[in-house]
Amino acid sequence: MLGNILIVMTILTGVFTLIMYYYTYKGYANTLSLARNGYYIMTSLVVAASALLLYYILSHQFQYSYVFEYSSKDLSFGLLLSTFFAGQEGSFLLWLLFTALLGIFLIKYLSDDTKKESAFMLVYTLAALFLVILINPLLKNPFAYIWQDPSYLELKYFNPAYYNLPELKGFLAVNKNTGGEFIKIVPELKAALSGLGISMNEFLIQGKGLNPLLQNFWMQIHPPLLFVGFAMTIIPYSFAISAIIRNEYKSWIKESLPWLAAAMMVLGFAIMVGGYWAYGVLGWGGFWGWDPVENSSLVPWIIGVAAIHTMLIQRRTQKTGGTGKYIKTNLVLSILTFVFVIYSTFLTRSGILSEASVHSFVDPGMLTYLFLLGFILTFTILGIGGVLYRWKELKVISNGNEYLLSRESGLIFGAALLIGSAIIITVGTSAPIFGSAVDVKFYNQLNLPIAILITILISLSLFLKWKSTVPKDFLKQISYYMSITAILTTAVVLISPIESLINIIFTFAVLFTITVNVVLLIKTIKVSYINTGGHLAHIGVGVFLLGVLLSGNYTISRQLDLPIGQNVKFNDYQLKFIGHEPIEDGNKFAFNVEVNDGDKIKIASPVMFSSEFNNNVMREPDILEGLSKDFYISPLGFSEGGNSDNSNKVEVVLEKGESVDFNNSKITFSKFSISDEDMSAMLEGKDFEMGADLSVEYKGDVYASNPHIKFTNDGQKIIESIVKPANIKLAVTKIDATGSIDLIIGTLDSKEETGEEQVETLTVEASIKPNINLVWLGVLLITIGFIIAALRRRNELIGRKE
Repeated sequence: MLGNILIVMTILTGVFTLIMYYYTYKGYANTLSLARNGYYIMTSLVVAASALLLYYILSHQFQYSYVFEYSSKDLSFGLLLSTFFAGQEGSFLLWLLFTALLGIFLIKYLSDDTKKESAFMLVYTLAALFLVILINPLLKNPFAYIWQDPSYLELKYFNPAYYNLPELKGFLAVNKNTGGEFIKIVPELKAALSGLGISMNEFLIQGKGLNPLLQNFWMQIHPPLLFVGFAMTIIPYSFAISAIIRNEYKSWIKESLPWLAAAMMVLGFAIMVGGYWAYGVLGWGGFWGWDPVENSSLVPWIIGVAAIHTMLIQRRTQKTGGTGKYIKTNLVLSILTFVFVIYSTFLTRSGILSEASVHSFVDPGMLTYLFLLGFILTFTILGIGGVLYRWKELKVISNGNEYLLSRESGLIFGAALLIGSAIIITVGTSAPIFGSAVDVKFYNQLNLPIAILITILISLSLFLKWKSTVPKDFLKQISYYMSITAILTTAVVLISPIESLINIIFTFAVLFTITVNVVLLIKTIKVSYINTGGHLAHIGVGVFLLGVLLSGNYTISRQLDLPIGQNVKFNDYQLKFIGHEPIEDGNKFAFNVEVNDGDKIKIASPVMFSSEFNNNVMREPDILEGLSKDFYISPLGFSEGGNSDNSNKVEVVLEKGESVDFNNSKITFSKFSISDEDMSAMLEGKDFEMGADLSVEYKGDVYASNPHIKFTNDGQKIIESIVKPANIKLAVTKIDATGSIDLIIGTLDSKEETGEEQVETLTVEASIKPNINLVWLGVLLITIGFIIAALRRRNELIGRKE
């Protein structure tokens, strides 16, 4: 109740603040202090609501649905903190918290100009108000009680001391198929407990816990960083709309640019922290899979970076007097940066990509879906509509005609290429909305030429002068650096596996960027470090892209069976499985593998365990990090050996359309299979059979397979499917109506079938990832560059104010 009161009061004070800032802008007396105080109170209420939710999590108040769904008493303090933003409700509240706190600094930042502050805060408060409405009791309420939405929960979550109370017998339910016991959570149960003097928190003593994939250090910092970045994108948007409201287009650039640079620094770093988490946890060996939700965060970053470069043109051209050039471009890009953040939220939180992305949240309900859609439309119409409203004035003062050989042209062409990349990614990301999907090749093939052109332009533009450049001088300068780059490219190609022409050109482009910016960095740092931000960021871009090229295209991977005690050759390595051991109080098992590279023997210990959170087998890779390459080993399955007939088997969870490789076969889950008769029987509560249609591709041939389960009142019977040509058998052990199956895949070569004793065998995916550290080094350099650039613009602004 207290949480809901705080949220409702926040909405009311937000509306009050909005009205007072409007009156202030219109010139009403004595309203500015009311507007500011209203915003301070609104922020205080947001902080109080956040603190309250955190208290509920840390004190295990499982009577709140959000706390029950994402936390448990088994989690460490750090992981409990991360459950605050594990679900939609908490992540919206975190975004609101950062937005509200930033507003305090922004009021101080703009306090010397009443008109500017009121116009800016009018827009900024509106954005904060939309966020708080998202978590009101009618939408994504983090303070909802668990009995408000009737459900059945397993008996294991409850205090066994109350199982046999006669007043609670009517709420006990039993699953006829599995025999599992459940408690029906409804308001009547709460009333019955209250009548007995028992609180729900005494009765419900455990929560579901946190998804094992999120129980990682990097996922404790990735979401907060991401939402700080999201919150900061509201700032350039608000500056742009404020400029449109006031019809004044000169000062907003120098005020907005430091915030935009800082926002892109935080957002870019957050995105790559997520990539590092994926690399170290998910087990597929990559850091970027062009997943729609990954892309939806990348697009606003790309647009924001484009906006930084076009803003630099306006700042520079202001020195000759007037408002500067590319005003319309800067307004539109600042607006789109935030609009695409909202679009990212819509894609992630609306459930529209639930079947296309592993990151997407479940369907939040039609009301929330419509509100998110309204969120996008409101701020798109406000922004683009404002530009169109002022179009005549903007057309008069804007002048975008440039000489081809000028720094202005170089920057605007680079920004146009970035926008082109953003459009490509947006089209591919949005494809699932229209019932289709694009392959990873779509992104790679279309973005590669853009990346080449951008990296070349990064360096060429540094030799271009503002306004115009003498062609002879330009060619003389770049020829020296291109000669050095050609030599470096030749050396890299000779010592690396790079062969294709397009990759050689790409290598030349990134080395050209690195070479030019390293030389200019050395010259610049002798004068002042504060001017080195751009060079550092551009070096980082080159290093990052070189790492992407080498690690992405020349990784060596192979699926291996490792019988215990036996050496197995993989490239230049010898691998030996030496046994497994329990870790973390016996909850997980580490499978130890000796990795011998000829000089040293190291131990890799990938992990597998059965998770109670989702009743699935979870797998954690291990990485032996090196200066020039990583050795990456991901566990796939384990056979205990002996006389068991299931040696060499794996257990996997497959979503519809997903595939898994096993024993030189590719198994794909197509769809569920159930006959009309069995469907009728299921609806009538009778015995029925249900299975999965699988396709098994082996040596160019495709075989159909239909393992299924027979459900009866006495339990369930698993019926295997054997594919003899591929020497495998398949069994479905669990069917999830949301679209997945638990599948056991095993070989037919048991002792009974071959007469041979089986030994313990670990099945892994081993990979050698060359130069992956260049990716992380590039990200670090880009981040440092953005920090220095933001500080430089901030210092320029402070100097002008003083």
